[in-house]
Amino acid sequence: MTTWTSRLMIYDSEEGRAFPVLETEDHIEAPNWTPDGEALIVNGDGRLYWVDLNEPDLAEIDTGMLIKLNNDHGISPDGSTLALSDHTLGGGSVIWTLDLDAEEADPVRITPNSPSWWHGWSPDGKTLAYTAVRDEVFGIYTIPVTGGPETCLIGGPHHYDGPDYTPDGQWVWFNSERSGNGTSDLWRVRVDGTDPQQMTDDDRVNWFPHPSPDGTKIVYLAYPNGTTGHPGDLDVELRLLAPEGGKPETLVKLFGGQGTINVPSWSPDSVAFAYVEYARK
Repeated sequence: MTTWTSRLMIYDSEEGRAFPVLETEDHIEAPNWTPDGEALIVNGDGRLYWVDLNEPDLAEIDTGMLIKLNNDHGISPDGSTLALSDHTLGGGSVIWTLDLDAEEADPVRITPNSPSWWHGWSPDGKTLAYTAVRDEVFGIYTIPVTGGPETCLIGGPHHYDGPDYTPDGQWVWFNSERSGNGTSDLWRVRVDGTDPQQMTDDDRVNWFPHPSPDGTKIVYLAYPNGTTGHPGDLDVELRLLAPEGGKPETLVKLFGGQGTINVPSWSPDSVAFAYVEYARK
C-alpha cells in the first residue's frame, strides 16, 4: 500500500524559492499564517493544529465539541478568534467562531444554514466571507462575525468558491465557472455585490485566489486543463497574478491540489506564503 507524506512548505518571494517546515505521515491541509508571523495553523483528520515556526510540530488546538472540521478555517486579523467550518452536528458544514483567549473552548455557531464553508475575514474583522449552497444553488456569501442575516454577493447555476477579501476591504476575489467556458476562472466582485470582473482567462482550471496583505499580488492554485472540481493528488501549480490581472507567473510546480492552499496563507509582511505538497514514500 502506498504511504503518503505531507510537507508543509513556505515559499519566500524575496529568495524565489520554497523550503520545508514540517514533514509528516499525517495528512495535513490548508495552512494559515498567524498575524504575529510566528506560527501556522493546519487541518488534519477533522482537527486543527498549531505549528510553531521556531520549533515545528503538530500541537492540537482545543476546539471543544467540534471534531469534524474541514479544511476551511482562518484566524481573525487581530489574532484573537478562529473561524471554523465543521460538520460534527451532521447536515452539512456550518461556520463557527472560537475565542482563542478563552480558558475553555466554547465555539459559537455563526451561520444558521448549511452547507457553509468559511474562506475569508474582512480586514476590519467584522465580516466573514464564505461559500454556501442555498436551494441547490452555489453562491458567495457574507455574514457579520457576530451572526445575523447572511448576504449573497453573487451566485448562480455554476460553482462558486474560495472568497477572500482584498486588504482595502473593497473587493472579494473568488473562483467560478460563471464565464461559461467550461472551466474555473478567477473573479472579483465589489463587497456590495456589484461589478463582477473576470480576472483570468486561460487553459488552466484556477482556484482559491488569495490577495497578499499589502495588496500587490494574488497567489492561487492552477489545475491542469480539463480538471473537474478541486481534487487532490494531481500535478498542479501555484501561480502569482497582479491585482489588476494580466499574465500570471508560475512560482511552484508540485503534487497536490485539495488541501494545498484552500485558505489565506500569506505571511503578515507579504513576503512569503505557506502551502502543503504531497509525495509518495
